[in-house]
Amino acid sequence: MTAQPTHEQLVTDRSLLSTKAYGTGQHLAARQSLYRWQTPSYDLPRIVIDELADVRGVVADVGCGNGKFVARVRDDRPDLSVLPMDVSHGIIDAIPGAVVADVQQLPIADGVLGAVLALHMLYHVEDQARAIRELRRVLAPGGIAIVSTNSRTDKRELEHLWRQAAGDGLGIAEGPARVQLSARFTLEDAPAILGAVFGEIRTIPLPGVIEVTDAEPVVAHLASYEAWADRMGVPFQETIECARERVTETIRTEGSFRVTCLGGMLVCR
Repeated sequence: MTAQPTHEQLVTDRSLLSTKAYGTGQHLAARQSLYRWQTPSYDLPRIVIDELADVRGVVADVGCGNGKFVARVRDDRPDLSVLPMDVSHGIIDAIPGAVVADVQQLPIADGVLGAVLALHMLYHVEDQARAIRELRRVLAPGGIAIVSTNSRTDKRELEHLWRQAAGDGLGIAEGPARVQLSARFTLEDAPAILGAVFGEIRTIPLPGVIEVTDAEPVVAHLASYEAWADRMGVPFQETIECARERVTETIRTEGSFRVTCLGGMLVCR
């Protein structure tokens, strides 16, 4: 019998990340879309742009994904030169000027960037210490790194739902946990990890509540974890359908399905 990969191996598997997980922007967009139902609503690109107020020159978005932040920075700050980078060729195909690159070895000279963005991606990096040193290396004097991730308490209701639905599909009381992407780099742990390289870390917490009256946004969010579910021994389609039934029943009896969120950005100097 082949041993199942560990959580860390799944989250950092470069081949999996660049193909099934992020080969296109479909799954990432599904995860992002759930936040349309969050209160309060945060304009995350606007927060980044505000933090870039004093930045000049070149800004690299490392792990840019589907380019959501790249597009806004280019629109709102046309004076900046934005360099999009990601390990997945497929997800950046439609982003002008994007290059395939690994944050652990950036193809950028020392001290040339006004800012570097590493948004919801450092948990995917095998050698985080090396990646953070790279972020620091490419910054010009006075430059900033903007990093984001989620709390270890973020969306616990979805973790509980996933275990229940996976158990339903497997015919047991509770199934295996969903792969928790942020667990390798949580909002609670990030300041100490980043502080090994950067002298000043400022955290911007972003708490909220997502409340839906239709099961589909939640189902789509869970379905975006397909790449990892297959590796965890979970019957994916059965789990998704059981989750839909459970969310639909909660909405019928309680009027809505609620998820508590806690993410955040860290500005590093």
